[in-house]
Amino acid sequence: MADNSLISMKIVFIGTPEFGAIILEGLMQGNFKPILVVTAPDKPVGRKQILTPPPVKIVAEKYEIPVLQPEKIENLRPKIEDLKPDLIIVVACAQILSKEILKIPKYGCLNVHPSLLPIYRGCSPIQYAILNGDKETGVTTIRMDEKIDHGDIVAVSKFQIKNPEITLKELSKELASLGTELLIKTIPQWITGEIKPRPQDDSKAIYTKIIRKKDGKIDWKKSAEELERQIRAFDPWPGSYCLWSKNSKNLRIKILEAFVLPQKNYGPFGIRGKTFLAPDSKIAVQAGKDYLIIGKLQLEGGKPVSSEEFLRGYPNFIGKILE
Repeated sequence: MADNSLISMKIVFIGTPEFGAIILEGLMQGNFKPILVVTAPDKPVGRKQILTPPPVKIVAEKYEIPVLQPEKIENLRPKIEDLKPDLIIVVACAQILSKEILKIPKYGCLNVHPSLLPIYRGCSPIQYAILNGDKETGVTTIRMDEKIDHGDIVAVSKFQIKNPEITLKELSKELASLGTELLIKTIPQWITGEIKPRPQDDSKAIYTKIIRKKDGKIDWKKSAEELERQIRAFDPWPGSYCLWSKNSKNLRIKILEAFVLPQKNYGPFGIRGKTFLAPDSKIAVQAGKDYLIIGKLQLEGGKPVSSEEFLRGYPNFIGKILE
């Protein structure tokens, strides 16, 4: 629990997605209420393109915190200067803050990043941890500078990935909770000067790229292990999909759950992308190495179903070659 002097601190919070919303909620529970929340503009979502507020805005409005949603954060610099914040907290922000904004708060700008920096700088650290099959990840709080995830390290908290089936959504929630605990613990120590930041080792830096919708396309040349990780890393967005040529039409199939069947356990090597019936009556697909067993899938325009349910409707799916 924060003492009275810390509770009276003027904090500006910048962030947009669910990861940031969880941490903002945690700040409120820790009695660190921001005087302003800056987040992205509302965006149209879904087939009906319904204008939807970002998760951080929803939390801010719940606690009656003023919200600003600029296209460019730099445009808010005069407003932030007028507020004279003691601290700016940045979580999952897609924009780089200028030097002029970074120097406004008395105690600088702290960023909560979901990786063990300098590993996985950039915007897709959680996805990369799953894609690479990492057994350990975590969150890092840094004092921000003008470069992407480059600032001095203020605090670190590690997380052991014990669940081999963890998805992006699940790991994001775990790291957001961990980041909340770390931030609430760090703020008082940072303000009182108990923490001495240390520079990152740039020689160990690994950068992550922006994950785009096209990255969800399955490449059957990859091993079944790589594809299984991709399916978990891209759940729920952008999802992992392949194409099934049916009646001269390419139908998109989204693979929602899958696991690996080692080649040595079942049959000879076949054509990559070809489907067959696995021993447990599930759909199996030949990958570049081993087989990918599909547990749950969704045909374009349809509902998520199990392999068994899908085959009852499309028994001729077995033996087809997916792209």
